[in-house]
Amino acid sequence: MEQHTDGFAQTELPYQVRIENFEGPLDLLLHLIKKSEINIYDIPIAMIAQQYLEYVEAMKELNLNVAGEFLVMAATLLQIKSKMLLPADEAAEDEEDGPDPREELVRRLLEYKTYKEAARQLDGQEKMWREIFSREPGPPVEVESDDTLLENVSLFDLVDALNGIMQRNPAGKKLIEIIPDNLTVRERMNVILETLEGKESVAFAALFEESCHRLVIIVTFLALLELIRLRVARVFQGETFGPILVSRAFSLVPDPAELDDSDAEWRGT
Repeated sequence: MEQHTDGFAQTELPYQVRIENFEGPLDLLLHLIKKSEINIYDIPIAMIAQQYLEYVEAMKELNLNVAGEFLVMAATLLQIKSKMLLPADEAAEDEEDGPDPREELVRRLLEYKTYKEAARQLDGQEKMWREIFSREPGPPVEVESDDTLLENVSLFDLVDALNGIMQRNPAGKKLIEIIPDNLTVRERMNVILETLEGKESVAFAALFEESCHRLVIIVTFLALLELIRLRVARVFQGETFGPILVSRAFSLVPDPAELDDSDAEWRGT
C-alpha cells in the first residue's frame, strides 16, 4: 500500500472518461445561467467566464477528457469579455461584430436550448407511442436512453455534488491516509454495483465513504460515469433541487470489450 499526505493535484490519473458522451460547452453555460439565476439576454460575461474556466479546470482535475470545443468556448468567452472592457469609443469602431459582443452567444444558447427541448419532447412522445403500440418480440428488456439515464441531472450537477464531497477532505489536510492496492475504475464499478444491489436507489453521497481519500473519491466518480455510459446505472432527482439519487438501470449486459476498456489499471502512483 502507498501513503499519501497531499492532494490529488500531484497525482496522474491515466484513465479518462470521454466527456463528450455527456454534455458540451453550451450545456455548461446553460447550467451556469440556471444555477446563478441569470437573465440569458443579459449575461454578466465576466462572472460567467470565470465560473466556466473554474469548471473546465475542475473537470481536468477530475481527469475528464475535456474536448477541444470546451477550450474554444473558453476562448470565445474571454474574447467577448475583452471587447466589453474596451472604452466606448474603441468599441464603437468594432461595429462588424454587432452592438453587443454577447449577441451571437445568446443566439446560439437560445437556439441550442430550443433544439434540446424539442428533442426531449420527441423522446417523450416516442416513449408514449411505444407504450400505446407495443410489439410482441422476444423476452422484454428495457434499455434506457442516455437522456433517461441522466434524466434531470446533468454532468455538471454531478460535478457540483462531487465538490461538496471533496470539501469533506480538503487538499490541505495533513493526515496520512492509505490508498488501497486494488484502486481501479473496474474495482470501484463493482463496489458501486454491490452498493446498489437490491436497493431502489442510493444517495449520491452514500457512494463515497465519509472520510475516504480524495483519490478514492475521484476514481469512484469516474466509475459512476462509466456505469452511466454503459447504461448500467442511472442518476436522477426525486424532487426539484432534491438530493441526487443513483440506481441500477435495466439494460443489456455490457459488452465485455467495453468493460475491458474501462479497466485501465488505475493506481495512485
